[in-house]
Amino acid sequence: MKVHFSAKFSLFLTILALPQFFTTTADSILCSPSLAAEIRELGKEGQLGQPGLAGQRGNNSDSLTVFADGTPMTLDLSGENGLPGSDGSVGNPAICGDRGGDVDYDIRQANGGNGGDGGDGGDGGNGGSLTVYTTDKSHLAQIYVTATGGEGGEPGQGGEGGEGCTCSSSYWNQQSCTGRPGSDNYNCTTEEFRCQDGYDGRKGRSGRQGKQGRLGNLTLINLDKSLTPDRPIATIAIAQLRDRGFTLSKNEWETKTGAVSLFAPGSVIADRYQELVNRVESTVLLVWDAPQPFNNFAQEQITLKLSENEDEEVDVSIPDHLWLETTTLKRDNITEFFVFNAVKEKEVTRLKSQGLSGNGSNLTIKLQDMAGKSDLLLTDFSLRYRTSRSRESEFRRVFDYRTLYEDKVPPEAIEYQNNQFIINIGQLPIPPEALERGKVVEIKLTANRSFAGKSKKQDIIVRDTLKQ
Repeated sequence: MKVHFSAKFSLFLTILALPQFFTTTADSILCSPSLAAEIRELGKEGQLGQPGLAGQRGNNSDSLTVFADGTPMTLDLSGENGLPGSDGSVGNPAICGDRGGDVDYDIRQANGGNGGDGGDGGDGGNGGSLTVYTTDKSHLAQIYVTATGGEGGEPGQGGEGGEGCTCSSSYWNQQSCTGRPGSDNYNCTTEEFRCQDGYDGRKGRSGRQGKQGRLGNLTLINLDKSLTPDRPIATIAIAQLRDRGFTLSKNEWETKTGAVSLFAPGSVIADRYQELVNRVESTVLLVWDAPQPFNNFAQEQITLKLSENEDEEVDVSIPDHLWLETTTLKRDNITEFFVFNAVKEKEVTRLKSQGLSGNGSNLTIKLQDMAGKSDLLLTDFSLRYRTSRSRESEFRRVFDYRTLYEDKVPPEAIEYQNNQFIINIGQLPIPPEALERGKVVEIKLTANRSFAGKSKKQDIIVRDTLKQ
């Protein structure tokens, strides 16, 4: 019987004879793609360990307000410590399998599960803010204050990795033959197979140390009564301004250092602090001297604002739809806002044509102010005069108008009485034939009305045939 050993078996004998060669070269040769046998996974990888929970954040200290008059005080405004994070759990070991005897393939055993990461430590709570009212800053030396931030919680530790599976034997031989025993074509080969141990799982990472809480802050107010909040701007109904007035206020602060030195020795608080250095107050009262009924304007609103200038003036903003003739008078911290006349914008554009009258040099157009405000308003007019050759304007709209005049109306051509305007068109430099009876005309009057620094235009268009 002829037995032929494979090259791989010969290599195995060489490795046994040369241990040093085994440690340096054999693994790389056995694992080379050209010689490696099929590798199958055996068993099941262990599950990951559960991560640890983060520690709870420490509570911030409550803020506190005190009035300092020299009486000793001990104030604890420390933030709470953060709680520690919990440890990650151990990774599960691999579930190992049995190869069931010698097999003709390589085996890799299952790895253990990684350990769970540790939970972060909770952050420390912040120290409380302290507000001190006092008329003498030296009174703070009688106050011992601790406004430290809480300590950060300890981090949780990472869990250990689970164990991987190990091989019962690292190598084994498997013989295979071809052909009929005793014949020349009968060949047997012996192959070597190996088992690779699974890895132990990685240890989980430790969590993060919780952060230290912030120091509490000092706010110093040089008053002996509670500070009214800022209100440098407000939108107020006119009725409220007349009946009660309104006080605008602005607190002016300065950032300083050296808070620790103001308190009793051993005190702990942030060194930077805010100090009230000035409080600006200005009261606005409305005086209604207008002849118009106050109730018609009582619910209208205007905006008051303390100016940014050092003169502490009050800026009064009136909405666009409200036309007021006003003036202001300041005495000490009181600003009186006088209203002498009042018109609503919607009342400005209520001129209505009463129609054309006459022809030739006697041609006029009459306008009536339906709001009755023309005694207050300054009004000027522009006029465009066009004629048409068509005789059918009473039955259909015509489009062949020709412009014969377009300009301002001079004051001498305007008559006014009791909220009624009469525009003497026949006195304008318009060709006489364009003013004759039977002429089809289009007249566009533009009234520009102004009052108290505001103005608005109204267009009035009249199309008609001139009559006797």
